Amino acid sequence: MAVKLRLVRMGKKKQPTYRVVASDSRRARSGAFLEIVGTYQPRGLSVANDETIVSIDNERAVHWLRHGAQPTDRVAKLLRQSGALDAFEASKAAQ
Repeated sequence: MAVKLRLVRMGKKKQPTYRVVASDSRRARSGAFLEIVGTYQPRGLSVANDETIVSIDNERAVHWLRHGAQPTDRVAKLLRQSGALDAFEASKAAQ
């Protein structure tokens, strides 16, 4: 089974929030997933405070990357922001 780390869209119309999930690559975008790894809110909590919010469980993200999960382009950027991708590369170099 090929596992991907990808985004699942949630939230209201024109106010997206996303979950970063580990899922089978053959499933639909919003289909069944294996585990929720984090969340991503590109518009922040409100209109007045529009800072992007990224919340990722780095330990679980590194676990999935070690087991061969492939992140999408956007998720790779989010993992780099949270430090999970750097931790994965450091653990891979240590082996």
